[in-house]
Amino acid sequence: MKNRLRITDDDRWQSVVDRDADADGQFVFAVQTTGIFCRPSCRAKHALRKNVSFFADARQALAAGFRPCKRCQPDKDSAQQHRLEKIAHACQLLEQESPLTLDELAQQVAMSPYHLHRMFKATMGMTPKAWQQSWRARRLRDALAKGTPVTQAILNAGFPDSSSYYRQADQALGMTAKQFRKGGDNVSVRYTLTDCTLGRCLVAESERGICAILLGDDDATLVAQLHELFPAAQDVAADADFQQRVREVIAAINSRDASLSLPLDIRGTAFQQQVWQALRAIPCGETVSYQQLASAIGKPTAVRAVASACGANKLAIVIPCHRVIRGDGALSGYRWGTARKAQLLQREATREET
Repeated sequence: MKNRLRITDDDRWQSVVDRDADADGQFVFAVQTTGIFCRPSCRAKHALRKNVSFFADARQALAAGFRPCKRCQPDKDSAQQHRLEKIAHACQLLEQESPLTLDELAQQVAMSPYHLHRMFKATMGMTPKAWQQSWRARRLRDALAKGTPVTQAILNAGFPDSSSYYRQADQALGMTAKQFRKGGDNVSVRYTLTDCTLGRCLVAESERGICAILLGDDDATLVAQLHELFPAAQDVAADADFQQRVREVIAAINSRDASLSLPLDIRGTAFQQQVWQALRAIPCGETVSYQQLASAIGKPTAVRAVASACGANKLAIVIPCHRVIRGDGALSGYRWGTARKAQLLQREATREET
């Protein structure tokens, strides 16, 4: 087994040959001819077996006069910390303009492609490729919002050509690049402001369905928040049909279970939509921790990313991000205020009388 304690030097040497990351932290090996000691997983060229000796930890190797390898840094506090630093470095490399293949990325962080892919997904909750695509989409949104021409923004974001972007345009932006650059031009969004049991509420609708349910204390702030989501979308006067749908939304968010049968326009990254779908599966009257939610979508280490997705929710209460709390039971943050979150959870915890 890979995780067993290695007793003999032959076992340790085999781990070095295999560059076994699971052996990191169990021992270090030193090379007599170079005076350097390394972790078992170090990607440096292998020395001859006769020139290698083993030590229980970095402290013993240092006491014997060996220097730590600058590549694998075996003198770091822990193997886990070293791995996290490698993943952080990989993220920085993926956030450059030039796209990287998995093999190129693995070479730059001194890991095998297999171990990098496995460790990256376990740590970040997505593959290196998905991370790179998400970063491209973010760069694209930022560039378009600043008025950069569409083609130039696409190329600057790291897409190799326009066609490779347009194949996934709707997923990245929720609309075409030209529409996004113009602040949602040609994407008709209309809204109205009204009262609900939680204060003032803005309900907005696109051609796809209800696209925003925002809570607040004053109308000006709510309208400003809508314009951040759709900077130049046309505000169309609400007709009788839309007013009826707004009444259905308000009735839903005023009720205990917030059930709503209207079509929803849920725009976000693939990861965000996965989180939001999991949120809608949380039963009324129950709560989960961010850790539990991350585990529910199969990404138990992506707790921070899950929290960010909750914070990006634009459909208050209908997508019940208020049902997610900290592991210690604290309410933590809420886009529309912790007081509203407490009020919602108290309402849902009280069973309706039959």
